[in-house]
Parts: sequence; structure tokens; C-alpha cells
Amino acid sequence: MSDPNQKSRTQFNKLQKKLRHTVGDAIADYNMIEDGDKIMVCLSGGKDSFTLLDILMHLQKTAPVEFELIAVNLDQKQPGFPEHVLPEYLESLGVPYHIIEKDTYSVVKRVIPEGNTTCGLCSRLRRGTLYGYAEANNVTKIALGHHRDDILETFFLNIFYGGKLKAMPPKLLSDDKKNIIIRPLAYTREKEIERLAAFKNYPIIPCNLCGSQENMQRQAMKAMLKTWDKQFPGRLETIFTSLQNVAPSQLADTELFDFVGLTRSQQAVDIARDGVYAVNLPGAGSAIARDGAYADSQSETGAANAGLDVLAQ
Repeated sequence: MSDPNQKSRTQFNKLQKKLRHTVGDAIADYNMIEDGDKIMVCLSGGKDSFTLLDILMHLQKTAPVEFELIAVNLDQKQPGFPEHVLPEYLESLGVPYHIIEKDTYSVVKRVIPEGNTTCGLCSRLRRGTLYGYAEANNVTKIALGHHRDDILETFFLNIFYGGKLKAMPPKLLSDDKKNIIIRPLAYTREKEIERLAAFKNYPIIPCNLCGSQENMQRQAMKAMLKTWDKQFPGRLETIFTSLQNVAPSQLADTELFDFVGLTRSQQAVDIARDGVYAVNLPGAGSAIARDGAYADSQSETGAANAGLDVLAQ
């Protein structure tokens, strides 16, 4: 008869190895961490940031480059916030840390009417405070705990409610060009983080400020993605892969691609005049059919029907 404890330990080891591998892949793909970096890990008290700190501490010991870590928490002075939890936990880990005390909670409650969205203002205040600390303390990278599900939820939130095709990039230069933000959990599934958090028994601290309209919209996106994940296994993986395979010429953004300046290749024009059928001419944007009809250069139909790549009259 198998030992349940041994089975649980095996599952934990496999999960931990997988998460470390996916984080390592994301870091390597986007060159998130370089030799000599001082990385500020933003610790909120949630499962995601605990997992991020845990894995980065492991990588710090095994990675081929040397980098510093400092865990930073912003105490926003929410009523009932257990101020002792994070310092005690971080001291037990032996990781350098700093608690920033700033009453952004009162600002948000004063400015935002009851029942309205608080997340926007709260996040801006939090971001400004953390950016300021990073600049003052020679931090080279700011690590956030957003995972793959967060990125996909943000992608659909922007489509459905913002009219924009954007998400959260794994690596970002801030608008003022002073800070580089990295998201090492970009390839990691939330359900895997939840499992690790249960194994590790992190001292989770819930945020009691959220729960307004934006949060409900995000919850709707989360529910939608969970439904897709259950009904169509692999769909979320495909959607995320699409974020890494963007074809600007196949969208409709005139700022991203020069649609206005598109011109025909002179070679294609000459061939059309001479009555030659061609497919995928070098530098040509289209193929010209022998009878003068237009055929898309990306379609295989013209070549299949003609039977030849080039056919003279």
C-alpha cells in the first residue's frame, strides 16, 4: 500500500520543479535578469508574490549569474491589516526586505465614491510609491507576481471594455523610462500557483479594498477562461502563444503598419502587363493571374489550380 505522505511529497517536488522550469524559461526568453541586477520583489501578501519570491530565491542560488533580491511590501494602512505577518515570514527566510508605510487607503476612500472602482487609483498610487523606492535604492529590476492567467484576463478586458489589443508584457520599460518591470511568472498557470501555495502554506493576507466594478469585470474574464480551459483543453495555451506571434500587417492599426504607403511591386506590374502568372514573387505583395484576376500571394489556391509556380502564356 502506497504512503500518502510520500505521494504528496512526490507531487510537490514535481510541481515545484515544473514552476521553476517555466519561470526559468520566461526569464531566459525575455532576458529578465542579468549579472549584477538588484531586483525588488513586490510582495503583496498574496499567493502569487509569495510564489515569485520563493522561486527567485531558489534561482539566486542556482543561476549562472549573480543578482540581489530585496522583498518590498507597501503597507497601505488598510484597517485590520496584520502588520506583523510579512516581517516575521521574511525574517524566517533570511531575505533582505523593507516595509513601506504609506496611507494610500485613506486617499482612495476619500477620492473614490462608495461603490465605484477603486483599483485604478489604488494601483497608480501603489505603483508610484514602489517606483520611487526603486529609484532611491538603485534597484535595476522590479519583479511583479502577475501570472499567465492575469495576462490573458487583461488581454480580454482590454478587448471587451477598452477597445485595445494589449495585455501585460513579460518585460516592460516604465513610461518615464526609469524602471524595468519584469513578470517572471508570465508562463505560469494560476492553478499551479494555487497548488504550490497550498503545499507551502504561505501566510496569505487578503486585500479588502478591492471588489468593485473593475474587479467584477476581471472575475467575469476569469470565469470565461476557466470555462474555456475545461471545455477546450489547450485553448488558453494557444491564445497565449498568439500574443507571441503578432502579425501587424494582418490587423488594422495604421500606426503599427504603413497601410497608406502600400504599393505594388514594379516587377509584379511588369509581369501582369506581359501576361505571366506568378506566385510568391520576391518582393511582390500579390500574384497576378494569367486572365488578369487578382490572387492573394498567401493563398495556395492559385498555385494549386495552375499546377506550376510560374506559367507563361
